Amino acid sequence: MLVQIEGLSVFYSESRALNDVNLSIDSKSTGLLGPNGAGKSTLIKTILGFLVPSSGSVRIFGSSVHDNPIKIRQKIGYMPENDCYIPDITGLDFVSYMGELAGMPKDDAIQRAHEVLQYVNLGEARYRKIEAYSIGMKQRAKLAQALIHDPIVLLLDEPTNGMDPAGRQEMLELIREISTYKKIDVILSSHILDDVEYVCEDVIALDQGKVALEGNMKQLKSEHRFSYELRIKGDQKAYILALKENDCEVDIRSSVEIRVTAQDSTPINKNLFFQLAIETDVQIRHLGLVERSLEDIFISAVEQNQPSSYPA
Repeated sequence: MLVQIEGLSVFYSESRALNDVNLSIDSKSTGLLGPNGAGKSTLIKTILGFLVPSSGSVRIFGSSVHDNPIKIRQKIGYMPENDCYIPDITGLDFVSYMGELAGMPKDDAIQRAHEVLQYVNLGEARYRKIEAYSIGMKQRAKLAQALIHDPIVLLLDEPTNGMDPAGRQEMLELIREISTYKKIDVILSSHILDDVEYVCEDVIALDQGKVALEGNMKQLKSEHRFSYELRIKGDQKAYILALKENDCEVDIRSSVEIRVTAQDSTPINKNLFFQLAIETDVQIRHLGLVERSLEDIFISAVEQNQPSSYPA
């Protein structure tokens, strides 16, 4: 098991940042999803041992980070949400210095810094001062320093923060490649649903310090209710009434388009749509299954737990 968390609570003064969290993380790529303030960064810092739990326990690689912090952290690459740069040094100097802090000999750290900066597409900029970097370049430099010591797991806190669409896509491609081909486990924290859905196999959704949802992405989508998009011509009201009489939920999108959702996780027999169309003298111009998005699943989970603001 990569990370095992039991009964974890973390307090800041009288505020509870994490509330009795129980989790097991053992996937090549796991997303920590939730709005700002949900407890994602607190969870990552607690896993790293930067924060001491108010109650409960955290074990990584089978051990508590507080029992052997140096040995465990040498196996982890951490990309923090906030900037962590040393003023007036180049990208190469920054990344190589972080390698030395991770226990690498200086010459090895310098050689490896060249390699990881090239890998994150900062090879031509490695001799420039970091303060002259764009936001996207700074984010990639943070990823490079997390990779320099060849960790077996990466903890990435809001890795696309502040990036433009092109830079964000480049970062996500890098992270997915690292997880898929570099044999490095990735735990990615983000409030951006699309980022988690693009990169991760598993997802853990936090809301107000509690776990609202966890599981394999594909399995979670398959377990949720089936929806179908239809474009029809004819008596829409009669057709909708017939669908409702057959235990279907109907959302009217336009005068010709409706979305029909099953009341449980069982798919609707498509023959029903055509049979009711015949009975109500309606023509079906389009019928398609609507795949449940991570957004749909997350909103549903939060609503079931407690009212909460949804991340923008």
